[in-house]
Amino acid sequence: MRIGNGHSHGRRSSDNALAFAGHTTNEFLYYRAMKLLGFCLLLFFVVPCAAQQRAEFILVEKKERRLTLFHEGAPLRSYRVALGQNPAGHKLQEGDERTPEGTYFIDYKNADSDFHRSLKISYPNRRDKTRAQQAGVSPGGLIMIHGLGDTPRSWHGLIDWTDGCIAVTDEEIEEIWDLVDLDTPIMILP
Repeated sequence: MRIGNGHSHGRRSSDNALAFAGHTTNEFLYYRAMKLLGFCLLLFFVVPCAAQQRAEFILVEKKERRLTLFHEGAPLRSYRVALGQNPAGHKLQEGDERTPEGTYFIDYKNADSDFHRSLKISYPNRRDKTRAQQAGVSPGGLIMIHGLGDTPRSWHGLIDWTDGCIAVTDEEIEEIWDLVDLDTPIMILP
């Protein structure tokens, strides 16, 4: 095999290339393999991180059983959700199995949740606390966006089964976890 202008000058072309580079065959192959590995690692780790957009806002539409993440005003991802077992209306008190309605924010992330992972919603806000106090009841709390955990996957999308939380699949909460930062606002509509 010949390289360049067709003159081999008494060496094989691969020897010529290696001699030119100043490497032995093994050094040359090792160098090429490391270069390829570095490129693959760059594509696998750096490019997806740089390209991944963060959610700037979360919208939950209870009637549609939908949670949508927004970035720069446009939908980024959308998920089917399960709600509290008594989903109609705003959460009034602890134990009513309703999902609250209103504007909140994500104030805590739990990687070791009973429901795989969870993002805590800042319910109750000041208005919720005042309303509950006037009614002489506890407003409740610990409202989360969470996965299924040990809950049968077949329930998801068929029934509302939570105590007031917003449930997605375990795979979906992984994705939401990666896209949503603390203090991200969330609006929950009827």
